[in-house]
Amino acid sequence: MENAISLNLGCKITLRCQFSLDNSNRKSIFIKTQFPKRTRHCCSRCLSSLRPSPPPPPPPDAGSSRTHTTLLVETYHHHRRLRALLEKLEKEGSCPLQILRDDGDWTKNDFWAAIRFLKHASRSNEILQVFHMWKNIEKSRVNELNYEKIIRLLCEERMVETSVAALQEMEDYGLRPSLEIYNSIIHAYADNGKFDDAMFFLNEMKEIGLEPKTDTYDGLIKAYGKYKMYDEISSCLRMMESDGCPPDHFTYNLLIREFSRAGLLQKMERVHRMVISKQMNLQSSSLVAMLEAYANFGIIGKMEKVYRKVVNSTSLKEDTIRKLAKVYIKNYMFSRLDVMGIDLSSRTGRNDLVWILRLLSHAGVLSRKGMDSVIREMDEAEASWNVTITNIILLAYLKMKDFKHLRSLLSQLQRHRVRPDITTIGILFDAIESGFDGAETLETWRRMGFLFRAVELNTDPLVLTAFGKGHFLRDCETIFTSLEPEARDKKRWTYQNLIDLVTKYKAKQ
Repeated sequence: MENAISLNLGCKITLRCQFSLDNSNRKSIFIKTQFPKRTRHCCSRCLSSLRPSPPPPPPPDAGSSRTHTTLLVETYHHHRRLRALLEKLEKEGSCPLQILRDDGDWTKNDFWAAIRFLKHASRSNEILQVFHMWKNIEKSRVNELNYEKIIRLLCEERMVETSVAALQEMEDYGLRPSLEIYNSIIHAYADNGKFDDAMFFLNEMKEIGLEPKTDTYDGLIKAYGKYKMYDEISSCLRMMESDGCPPDHFTYNLLIREFSRAGLLQKMERVHRMVISKQMNLQSSSLVAMLEAYANFGIIGKMEKVYRKVVNSTSLKEDTIRKLAKVYIKNYMFSRLDVMGIDLSSRTGRNDLVWILRLLSHAGVLSRKGMDSVIREMDEAEASWNVTITNIILLAYLKMKDFKHLRSLLSQLQRHRVRPDITTIGILFDAIESGFDGAETLETWRRMGFLFRAVELNTDPLVLTAFGKGHFLRDCETIFTSLEPEARDKKRWTYQNLIDLVTKYKAKQ
């Protein structure tokens, strides 16, 4: 298998039925297809076909026993029928309209199961046609709830024009659209960046006497944030006020998240103060968004203040932890990494990221005692080593020029079941450049066939943030990017290929 890896300096080594409605003329003709009503097929399998084992003891109430048995039989037949329907739909080239026509009718549960199947099978364009046939079999199915569910589903699938056609049909039946229907259409148009269409339906909703709620505007605000239209967010807030629909705590939390992602710290902090002054609920997701915003700008004081609030209320994702760690590393605050690692372990257990953070906290300040302490903890916890853990320790030994321990650890890679990557190769050659005798290690790797494997970069990026890439990796990037594209792509690159390139490059210099 070929893999594509990057050394993060710009170089890459390759190794191993539709509807369209005009808002000005939305009352267009919608053709309704009528289908003949079919007789419903019923299952005639009797109770004696069920052979439970072992048989249940006879209940004291015979009437209750008959009711319970009937429910069991009905449940059995329902699952059997539903499984048969899904098997028909799963067949290649299946036509749900023909299946429905052959079956005569579907129950409500069967119908919605078929609709969900079409959605997950990326066949959403067939949903409205199936709904037309099914509802025409039984006229009571022409109701607001069914249309609401269909329109919401179509909007989720970004089939907004088709959902508008369903809305038109619904109105032709004399049914009154709900707030949820209008919200679905407004939000779908806004999410697609069609804000004029979204406002058209917002105004139409008001004209028919439906008052928009805060979630109506929240969907618009979220879409404006998606398209970085922050002035429009302010206009939307003014519209809410003028419509007698003041923002609630959901709106304020949404604003904090959108302003945080945009890096608009002043607006984010102003909304945050409003939430506190109004004694509203501040959601954990909003605090996390603020935390990441401060991390992105490297504002350590405020970042740490929010972190203490968040860490006690919610579990942070690894991406967020890494953002904070990078801030500490770039500001040489390595001791904070150990605190973060301990906080993380209390919630997730001592996983790989915990050991990486704790080792980096000591390796970053070249504390052999601290590293040994963490290694002992790993041994006691029977934690597995990986190439990132190994490279952290090797890099610290290299920085300290502790070649004795460097050689010892290199010889133990096989015992730890660690396969070196390009970072490990770089550490070895940087050590050789500093006076380390690495001939034995290099010959061992060559004899094992490791040097002829495809190049991999499996070291956690936090390690390169803390220690840099070293001379060998930087030389690899410089040489590789200088090659013609055809030369870079024409072969499977191995560690030996890169070593040869760097050796020739050094010889020319």
